[in-house]
Amino acid sequence: MSPTILLSFLICYFFILLIISYFTSRHSSDNSNFFIANRSSRWYLVAIGMIGTNLSGVTYISVPGAVGNTGFGYYQFVLGNVVGYLIIALVLLPVYYKIHLISIYTYLEKRLGYWSYKSGAMIFMVSRTIGSSLRLYIVGIVLYQFIFKPMHVPFWLTILICLGLIWLYTFKGGLKTIIITDTLQTIFLITSIFLSILFIAKSLGLNIVSTLQEIEQSPLSRMFFWDDLAGNKNHFLKNFIGGIFITIAMNGLDQDIMQKNLSCRNLRDAQRNMFSFVGVFAFINLFFLSVGALLYQFAAVKGINISELKSPDYLFPEIALNHLSTIPSVFFMLGITAATFAASDSALTSLTTSFCIDFLNFDKKEDRNSKKLIYKRQVVHVTISFFMLMIILFFRLINNESVVVAIFKAAGYTYGPMLGLFSFGLLCKRSVLDKAVPFICLVAPCLTYLIDSNSSRWFGYSFGFEIILVNCLITCFFILIASKSLKHNM
Repeated sequence: MSPTILLSFLICYFFILLIISYFTSRHSSDNSNFFIANRSSRWYLVAIGMIGTNLSGVTYISVPGAVGNTGFGYYQFVLGNVVGYLIIALVLLPVYYKIHLISIYTYLEKRLGYWSYKSGAMIFMVSRTIGSSLRLYIVGIVLYQFIFKPMHVPFWLTILICLGLIWLYTFKGGLKTIIITDTLQTIFLITSIFLSILFIAKSLGLNIVSTLQEIEQSPLSRMFFWDDLAGNKNHFLKNFIGGIFITIAMNGLDQDIMQKNLSCRNLRDAQRNMFSFVGVFAFINLFFLSVGALLYQFAAVKGINISELKSPDYLFPEIALNHLSTIPSVFFMLGITAATFAASDSALTSLTTSFCIDFLNFDKKEDRNSKKLIYKRQVVHVTISFFMLMIILFFRLINNESVVVAIFKAAGYTYGPMLGLFSFGLLCKRSVLDKAVPFICLVAPCLTYLIDSNSSRWFGYSFGFEIILVNCLITCFFILIASKSLKHNM
């Protein structure tokens, strides 16, 4: 498909988002609107928008590509995600709403102390910046390969253009704009994946019934793996347990996701949003895996040499843009573009919110909507965009595996101490030696890496996504050593 047509489509799509930004921010562009949407978001809009944020371009491209290596085994992880989301709704959201938080990390200050609070906020800044950069990276390589590279535009400029577009439609409206744009983008994303299945099936001469039969009979459709618990990283328990705790850490303890939930009118609406989201999330992931099975079947039938692709992440875009007709190509670009902006815009906003609240103390200012503070917020917005650009360029130099694996592997190390801090605060009624917490949060991931790297040799056991639990337990252990009895509860 012509790069010019694809670029024209991208420009039109961005223009729609810019119009939404104008109407959602023209009456109010202050910090209260940017950070928390004045706590007036409709729960059903938040629920729909969260689907796009959580799926992102990684799910859209990397999950179908990974089917060739792990089959439908990723769904074991998704089932753990579902349990994790239910824990967030029933345990964490009540805590957050009880103390009326803007940044969820202020809970750590109230419960554990100043340095624990700053440690939690810094872990989020590092973790989300890395995770969001990797999510944008996977989409960036597609846009570069099929649009900008033929036009002789370098990769770094491709990413800069993406970040610039996101900055333009979020810098005024912030969360209030994102609630609306993410809802629209989620609808585009889901429509695109359904139509992708139909188009690929049609190209293979399959109807609805035969498509389902083809997916069911595919050797790649194996979902549950129970053999070799010690050595198999794709074992059900490793994926399921890892899915639970990574979800709690990457969503329940993540300002990006919780910021949207805290913008609802009350706790009941926030929980209603979460329960609705979980059902759709579990269902939609089956379709992404089904696309993967069909893509590999398509490649086998059409004689596409998969080994020539740089990564499994290239399989979906390669087939959609080079082996299908114009209409499927357009819908693929619709989905990938929606995934790009849905995941990255909210991340950029939440990172800006966390830095302004947790490090610049906007919530402690007499007038946090002053022109001076609004200007500072905008400077932070641009600076974070720059750091994301640097991380993406660095990852491009070193990456040699599916991005979906890289993201959750990184989460096991970066979010582990965060999970430990919140777990200790919620489950243990002891105070901590607050000044020791930053050092503990640095030591725990290092020890986790040491254990992970040598576990096969030491214990005959290979860790998968459940490594985050090891990181959490190490953090809790050291915090417990540096604690004492708490005479008065919060």
